[in-house]
Amino acid sequence: MEKTTAVDQVIPASGINHDAERAMELDQARNDRSDDKVGISDADSAEFQGGVQRVRAITASWSTETLILMFILLYLVSFVDALLSSVQSSLNPYITSSFESHGLLPVVSVVSTILGGSSKLTLAKIIDIWGRVEGFLFMLLIIVVGLIMKATCTSMEMYTAAHTLYWVGHIGITYVVEIMLADMTTLKNRMIMLGINGTPGIATTFAGPKIAALFYANLNFRWAFGAFCIILVGVCIPVAVVMLFMQRKAEKTGMLQNERSGRSWWQSISHYFVQFDVIGIILITAVFSLILLPFSIDSYAPKGWASGYIIAMEALGVACIPAFYFWERYFSPVQFLPWKYLKEPTIIGSSLLYGVMFISTYTWNTYFGSYLQVVNRLDITTANYVLNAYSLTSFIFSPIFGLLIRFTGEFRWTAMAGIPIFLLGTGLLIPYRQPGTGVGTLTMTQILVGLGSCIFTVCGQIAIMASVSHQEVAVVMAIWGLFGSIGAAVGSAVAGGMWNNMLEKELFNRLPEDAKSQAASIYANLVTQMSYADETPERNAIVGAYGDVQRRMVIVGVCITPLCILCTCFWRNVNVKKLFKEQTSGTIW
Repeated sequence: MEKTTAVDQVIPASGINHDAERAMELDQARNDRSDDKVGISDADSAEFQGGVQRVRAITASWSTETLILMFILLYLVSFVDALLSSVQSSLNPYITSSFESHGLLPVVSVVSTILGGSSKLTLAKIIDIWGRVEGFLFMLLIIVVGLIMKATCTSMEMYTAAHTLYWVGHIGITYVVEIMLADMTTLKNRMIMLGINGTPGIATTFAGPKIAALFYANLNFRWAFGAFCIILVGVCIPVAVVMLFMQRKAEKTGMLQNERSGRSWWQSISHYFVQFDVIGIILITAVFSLILLPFSIDSYAPKGWASGYIIAMEALGVACIPAFYFWERYFSPVQFLPWKYLKEPTIIGSSLLYGVMFISTYTWNTYFGSYLQVVNRLDITTANYVLNAYSLTSFIFSPIFGLLIRFTGEFRWTAMAGIPIFLLGTGLLIPYRQPGTGVGTLTMTQILVGLGSCIFTVCGQIAIMASVSHQEVAVVMAIWGLFGSIGAAVGSAVAGGMWNNMLEKELFNRLPEDAKSQAASIYANLVTQMSYADETPERNAIVGAYGDVQRRMVIVGVCITPLCILCTCFWRNVNVKKLFKEQTSGTIW
């Protein structure tokens, strides 16, 4: 069977319609721009799928005022979504503890992170084939369902399912917003706008924990999710309305033709089954879900790692790796991405760097919020201020590094500059992540690691987008995001495995004889851990156990960070300001 790929050839942009008159108009408009406005990822493809055609027609027809309006509306969506994420992450330890399952905190994270990352691949196909607004509304629906389930959950199992739905929608809607911004900007300026769109995190870092604390103290977590369900819908609907209005305008002006496929319902199912590469999606999701979940649930299995279903999950997960490779390489009629791009060193290196960064971070960061509240006696608000100093640094500096790339055109050497910062920040965790360390010092280490990861993220995004045409931007961003989700899931799995297998034992060994029988109940509930007075034997045992397990987590995270150096070595040294000249001379990397 002959394979079909989204793009096999890159040619100079010719607009949505391919008639000569339209091509001449767009060529003239392009000549009026500076010669560094268009990069490889802004180039046209020999073939566009329906969703890409639609968004190109929409962005070609709207005015400057409409463009500014869309930036503002997308910014509001990002603000509310980031605020909701901050609130729910602050409440998560208390929600799991309310079900006497604080130790299962990483299980919730692993499941949702894997499915959230894998779903991007499906979502990339949806927005490329059907359209951006269709994918946006679909993700909004999933978030709403997840939030309603969160607000009404009565068990840990129901909350895990609800959080997974919410997280898939959250990751998806963030991803669609990023793709919309990529559609609206040139490659050289793209990271500036993506960085600005992330700045709501500066406010939500402080507002989210405070709002969470107010809900926890005065109402409960259910009211928080119910309220944000209504608010999020309110800010998302205007985005969809504007996009649909502009799509209708493009159809009326003839820039976009709506043609019926003529397929029957069964033919449509078969068609989209192939177009979405459903088998590939199932295989890649199974690989990481089956391999990583046992690390967090083995302590709850009757025989631990010797349990039959644990062994079966690992074996099946490993078997899916070669199955996915052979399917994508030799059998898939429509691949996620043209195989030549899956072999592109810059895409591979950038994706691996993103994954390694999250493996390291999530290994020591998963239980850091609980550590701050139990060991340092910080309240919900202050603990999450310290915890979120990591992401706050990224939100502040992302537009700055976007400007740096805008003026220098360099992203590889900028990324290399982030390596020593990331290594230093992570390395300092070993001596400072222990009981007795001041809150200011803990915050300083978070800022250093956040600064290094910010550089990696900004440079990694522009590196992969500079390697492909417009048709593939959504898919490579999905693959890059998948590696980040894989890294987060691996880090959470490692953290969960260490926590579940070490903390309760450490507690039992350190508790006085008359309190050893309470080790399991103390381990399972964050509120119980914080209830003991200072200098009591139980309190000292809890703090000592936390400190010992955290130290081991940090050591594992530090050992992973040197891989970042290797990942950046794969990148091609490309100046994004010169991409237009390379493109017009027929040069493709």
